[in-house]
Amino acid sequence: MAKMETLVTFGIYLIFLMGVGVYFYKKTTSSEDYIIGGRGLGSWVTALSAQASDMSGWLLMGLPGAVYLSGMSQIWVIVGLALGTYLNWRFVAAKLRVQTEETDTMTIPNFLSKKLGDEKGYIRIFSAMVILFFFTIYSASGLVAAGKLFESILGIDYKVAVLIGGFTIIFYTFMGGYLACCWTDFFQGGIMFFAIIVVPAVAYFHGGGIDGIEMAMQTRNISLRIFNGGGTAEILAMISSIAWGLGYFGQPHILVRFMSVKSIKELVKARRIAMIWVVISLIGAIAVGITGIAVFTSVSELNGDSEKIFIYLIAKLFNPWVGGVLLAAILSAIMSTIDSQLLVSSSTLTEDFYRYIKKDASEKEKIWTGRIGIIVISVVAYALALNPSAKVLSMVAYAWAGFGGVFGPAVLMTLYSKKLHWKSVFTGMIAGTITIILWKHLGYGEYLYEIIPAFIFNGAVIYIAEKSFFGITEKNLVKN
Repeated sequence: MAKMETLVTFGIYLIFLMGVGVYFYKKTTSSEDYIIGGRGLGSWVTALSAQASDMSGWLLMGLPGAVYLSGMSQIWVIVGLALGTYLNWRFVAAKLRVQTEETDTMTIPNFLSKKLGDEKGYIRIFSAMVILFFFTIYSASGLVAAGKLFESILGIDYKVAVLIGGFTIIFYTFMGGYLACCWTDFFQGGIMFFAIIVVPAVAYFHGGGIDGIEMAMQTRNISLRIFNGGGTAEILAMISSIAWGLGYFGQPHILVRFMSVKSIKELVKARRIAMIWVVISLIGAIAVGITGIAVFTSVSELNGDSEKIFIYLIAKLFNPWVGGVLLAAILSAIMSTIDSQLLVSSSTLTEDFYRYIKKDASEKEKIWTGRIGIIVISVVAYALALNPSAKVLSMVAYAWAGFGGVFGPAVLMTLYSKKLHWKSVFTGMIAGTITIILWKHLGYGEYLYEIIPAFIFNGAVIYIAEKSFFGITEKNLVKN
């Protein structure tokens, strides 16, 4: 059980987050405020909130845990994520900001449907179903991480720990909506950045530097080499890791940050801030896993759970007051993603389901529909998170692939095509969804990450459908 000083520091942080929710509750007067903050955020808040919501609990738990177990072979993940982050900011951000304002849309399903001329709303409804499905899994992964954190700190039952962590997130998201999410993510991004630098630096010297790390890795038969032989399996693993970068083009909780920025002029500065943050943070996460090997030479010292390496390093290396702040960084990583996912899911329920059914809904009615949606989705995610043996990284990987494989090609081709038939995109999205589910559940994901075949198949189906059927049909109708 954690010392009283750590609990006090941790408690103050939780109260602060809930206070932010209460503060923005009074400033949220319309559904646009609740869903995208009135399109008025600056570069710093946009950048840090986007990256904090991107990284989630896997940055400080899942990724360090994987590195702790298998070494530097995990470095290809950060290559893919850094590259994907840059390409997303460079080629998607500005166009999405402009085109969502032109179409007067606040969600990805609504944007795709309206921009492509899907008057019956097939894309809108299907996209909303995909978002709710994968975000429920994604949110559950965050609750698993929160449960492990609170269980370690408070020494309480895992299920109760999940409930405590979930309640805090739900409270400020429910109250303050998008503005509360972005501003808490801004502060949380700063804490995460501080922790990801300090913890591995202290662990490095405590573990005896490079000599201590090499000795510990030899004992556990782990190598610092990026390649361990170059066989087919290793090459596929490397490609799969880099392919994480493809996911960025289809993540609704990240894309919404581009939609809410004050103006496209803010995006250049935001991109620079985001890239500095993400590169240093990803390197830091790798460093946590590597330096942790020298401090804890056996996973049994982590109670058999490698994903708790960051928690145990803090408990061992820092005084309780500082430990409380650093542990808050883990909670920050968890909360900054779940709050965004819950909000996007509730926005989907409001804009893409409820508003579609009841077109004359009042602003107050739409806001409260979104709030009720947060509670409903949270309950389902909580049920999925009750398994304490669930791995954060594997749950995130599946949801990440789902969004990237289903929405990535659709978003890119919609933004960059002057004329694209909605049926082509709709067909491609269905193909991507089927590929993700089948590839994963048939076991092929053990060899090649499912986002790769889904992304390729989705894009190919859109292109073929447009060139051979739907696009040609549309042109003939125009001529006639």
